[in-house]
Amino acid sequence: MKNIVTATAASLAFVLAGCGNAEQSTSETGDTTYAAGAEQPAPATTIVDAAAANPDFSTLVTAVQAAGLAETLSGAGPFTVFAPTNAAFGKLPAGTVESLTQPAQRDALRGILTYHVVSGRVGAADLISQIQAGGGTATLTTVQGATLTARQSGSSVVLTDAAGGTSTVTTTDLNQSNGVIHVIDTVLMPS
Repeated sequence: MKNIVTATAASLAFVLAGCGNAEQSTSETGDTTYAAGAEQPAPATTIVDAAAANPDFSTLVTAVQAAGLAETLSGAGPFTVFAPTNAAFGKLPAGTVESLTQPAQRDALRGILTYHVVSGRVGAADLISQIQAGGGTATLTTVQGATLTARQSGSSVVLTDAAGGTSTVTTTDLNQSNGVIHVIDTVLMPS
């Protein structure tokens, strides 16, 4: 089973931590990613610090601050964050982000953002194992309280939200001191 998980994770281009020489490349979000079996340096930044340092997450950071979640997501965790890029937020209807970042919409925004967070550190290999153990799907309970469904689609992992929308994981295992970030291409919506 471990060989199947490892082979599947490699075929999905998921980053697996291990021992050996570090082989690194730059992901589409500009962060350094490490090849399977590569030793990763211990991260010194929190999830919020890493997002704030990456211009592809500026909308997410603005939303996290507007929702009052920056301190929470900078805490000890660990957290797994499925982080939508600016392009993912750009897929929402015009005016949605601006509306949600208004003080009157703080609770709604908190609900959406915490729907992107799972307690604990769920790395790519862990997620693949859960999908395989679940017969092709894995159910993830979010901090918001609702669930996401993860499944493998070709060489990708796709998340299905409570509203039936889907988001593809585009970059995995951006490890931080208080958890891990997986980059997604569409904002997930709770019911």
